[in-house]
Amino acid sequence: MAPVGSASWSFTEEDFNSITSLLQKFLYESNARCSLLVDRTGQLVATVGEQPTFDPTAFATLTAADFSANDQLARLIGESDFNSLFHQGEKESMYLADISRRVILCVLFDNRTTLGLVRLKMKGVVDDLSKVFDLVFSRGAAGATSQPGLLAGADDEIDKLFQ
Repeated sequence: MAPVGSASWSFTEEDFNSITSLLQKFLYESNARCSLLVDRTGQLVATVGEQPTFDPTAFATLTAADFSANDQLARLIGESDFNSLFHQGEKESMYLADISRRVILCVLFDNRTTLGLVRLKMKGVVDDLSKVFDLVFSRGAAGATSQPGLLAGADDEIDKLFQ
């Protein structure tokens, strides 16, 4: 799906369905509006809930940059990182959480819910999503070393066509 660091990873339809189901349940229980998953390189992975009225691609890039900047701020004060961030606006707020050090969960919510409820429900969904993504990443790492790429053997097949 998206390159992360020196390795790339992807998820199956089953993984995507698990992720979507977890996020839908979270949105229902927390009464939040929307959740976006963004990888640390700034690529949008998934959007669940109300569709954003803004450019989600630009939002994903800025979310990754925000998390990176806050990682640097954490180091300056002696923390290894901040595993969650909260931004409060007059009408809209967002809560961001780290998933397996490679994906960011961003939840958008308004005054239909409270920060306390979002934070309470966030812990469970972060744990559940971490399990799914840890499996995805471990499969990707194993596949990168043991499976040939999608186009492996394509050169041989093309050569056969022209013989």
